[in-house]
Amino acid sequence: MKKATALTVAAMILGAVAAPASHAAQPWPSQPIRLIVPYPPGGSVDNLARLLAPTLGQRLGQTIVIENKAGASGTIGVDATVRATPDGSTFGFGVPGAITGLPHVMKVPYEVSKIQYVSLVARIPQVIMVNPSLPDATLADFVASAKKQPGKYNYGSAGNVTTPHLGGELLKQQTGIDIMHVPYKGAAPAVTALLSNEVQMFPGDASAALGFIKSGKLRALAVASPQRFEGLPDVPTTQEAGFPGIIVESNYGIIAPTGTPQDIVEKMADAIAKSLADPVLRQKMIDQGAIPMATTPDAYRALMEAESKKWGEVIKRGKLGLQ
Repeated sequence: MKKATALTVAAMILGAVAAPASHAAQPWPSQPIRLIVPYPPGGSVDNLARLLAPTLGQRLGQTIVIENKAGASGTIGVDATVRATPDGSTFGFGVPGAITGLPHVMKVPYEVSKIQYVSLVARIPQVIMVNPSLPDATLADFVASAKKQPGKYNYGSAGNVTTPHLGGELLKQQTGIDIMHVPYKGAAPAVTALLSNEVQMFPGDASAALGFIKSGKLRALAVASPQRFEGLPDVPTTQEAGFPGIIVESNYGIIAPTGTPQDIVEKMADAIAKSLADPVLRQKMIDQGAIPMATTPDAYRALMEAESKKWGEVIKRGKLGLQ
């Protein structure tokens, strides 16, 4: 009897220990996944997330729930992602300004070096566009006009130290032109200002004004990308236009909370790569002005670190800040 009782107690103890272990070993993902977008609904990053979510959710067998956490030029959403519980239930969009630009001019609430990169999702090339009332038909024409009349032209941006601001500053540094920067609260008001000729040029993401360019309401002078953009096949690259040093792309990808297990990170990266191989999703993204592209976590980190170094130098040379 004593032996039987001891065996029963041992079995109960083993069962109690095994229960949480079995629960912990549940295959990932075992619950809906929250995807934090650091910008408001309706913008290009939000649209990109909502295009990706259904296909990615099907790959993972779980619902992807979009949560918009806007504010402070994307840093609030990035911070919320980095600080979330690292159990594979939360991921977020890594936005370039909050990772490669702003940390050079302000103290952000997270350590950039500790961001857990998962995979690039898309590169959105910058398009140097002008109001069609300008006589300049090419980028070389625009640069020549700006040099002849310093201060005549100004350019809009989505805000201080955003990618359009940095792209405009890079154009100034590479060509020596004198054009004034006019910051707006987002890409949409900057495009509106360009349409009304309040500003004469906007170096912004293709996704911000693709429809206006195709309809002729805005004129694209060049795509600041190594290759021509499939969505605007007739627009030359900056290299083809004679300005090879002007390469500006917004790199959007998925990041995870610091400490997320590596196997979960790799499974998510694999699911993203397989999702982006879907021809229907790819075309939808191209129609939105994006170039679908998946990477390994290490390749995504290396890309963002190289971008941070590049823009840090531009910011230093231009003495840029938040004012």
